[in-house]
Amino acid sequence: MSDQTRARTPRLRAALAVAAVTGLGATALTALPAAAAGEAVTVQYRQSATGSDQVEPWLKVVNTGTTGVPLSQVKVRYYFKADAGASYTYACSWAVKGCANVTGTFGTLAHPTATADRYLEVGFTAGAGTLAPGADTGDLQLRFHRSNWQPLNQSDDYSFGPAQTSYANWAKVTATVGGVPVWGTAPAGNDPTPTPTPTDPTTPPPNGAALFDDFDYTGHTDPAIGNHGWSVRSNSGGPGVPGATWAPENVTFAKEGTNSIMNLRSSTAGTGESTRHTEVLTKATKFKNGTYAARVRFSDAPVSGPDGDRVVQTFFTINDLKAPMADDYAEYDFEYLPNGGWGEPANILYTTSWETYRPDPWEAVNQHSEVRASYAGWHDLVLTIDDDSIVYYVDGQEFGRHDARYLPERPMSINFNQWLIDLAGQTSTTPRSYDQKVDYVLHVKDQVLTPAQVAAKVAAYRSAGTAFVDTVPAP
Repeated sequence: MSDQTRARTPRLRAALAVAAVTGLGATALTALPAAAAGEAVTVQYRQSATGSDQVEPWLKVVNTGTTGVPLSQVKVRYYFKADAGASYTYACSWAVKGCANVTGTFGTLAHPTATADRYLEVGFTAGAGTLAPGADTGDLQLRFHRSNWQPLNQSDDYSFGPAQTSYANWAKVTATVGGVPVWGTAPAGNDPTPTPTPTDPTTPPPNGAALFDDFDYTGHTDPAIGNHGWSVRSNSGGPGVPGATWAPENVTFAKEGTNSIMNLRSSTAGTGESTRHTEVLTKATKFKNGTYAARVRFSDAPVSGPDGDRVVQTFFTINDLKAPMADDYAEYDFEYLPNGGWGEPANILYTTSWETYRPDPWEAVNQHSEVRASYAGWHDLVLTIDDDSIVYYVDGQEFGRHDARYLPERPMSINFNQWLIDLAGQTSTTPRSYDQKVDYVLHVKDQVLTPAQVAAKVAAYRSAGTAFVDTVPAP
């Protein structure tokens, strides 16, 4: 997050109490594809809220097949009719498998109907394990609401069953296993089709304008940083703790093994005046479609001092908001909150694609994916943008896929920063500091690379002894 979004700290994520349980019903299973004969699941549903402030689909996935089903291969879709101009926020209130192992992302139907033009896709991380034959996941107590908490209308939602007062099979949600449809009936004209076997080429395309930086510098005053198009932020302003400063001296460089590493250290002693944030960004806003990648080390605990601050550790692209709700704004974020924040009580990783926002009164138009789990340690982050979608990968696995509605209209800068949302997470006046490390950054203009191709391209630069290259033209 950079200057253009500093005002968004009240963010759309708020903690809620779980509403009182209401219920559900049953319908028949659609025919199983032959390819999934041994891997069959049904989805049971009950509604937990008929009110107008949020949707609460409670679900169970049941293995009705003859073999174990890795839950990481299961996707469930709940279909609904979006309110005009609305964006939505997903949350997991409670799950037997653990909310950290349950994901929720929103998608848009290719063929909208009178009762559905969007869907919530529920998935699972590898931590959810394998579902044995005859077993079920137990409760998935899920909810979503309009991001600005305006009233919503469930009565015209395809998957909503107001009379469903106990768990039972519900065919108005669909399920796939490994991309193969195995349960339910989608809204007319939107039947899921089997996902083709993915290919993951490992050889990057030979040509194409690119930026690569191994961050091999002597310090924040090294002239090569500016000559290579980077700015180490020193000006005041948000986001984060009022009165904090952005400290260029807290951006340092060192060798770890054979690689050069950039370190962003943010610190506080519990006051705005003692708080130091860090940010490094490109001076040029010339990056748009293509592939963005970085290897980033997130941290859960401070280097020293008491833990608990609501820290945000990031890798993102952004351009400027020319006016509230301007439709040519764009921003694409990886944001890790090791101690929670924005209504979240514990560690969470967000990927967010922004169409626009208004700072006052707050209104946001975005799509996001999240996983509630620790991401401490090194991670390979990849973002691809083409003319159809925005896709986020973490450690080679797809993390979130966002709609064409959020594609950029103008070029952007590339940014890393670490900052504190507020000082409420830890009120001590004992000094403490947090580190975020960056190994490299890569952008390949107008080419969508797989994570394996990214790794191959970075390895090729390093094998050739290339620490920096920038052939991306000015916009």
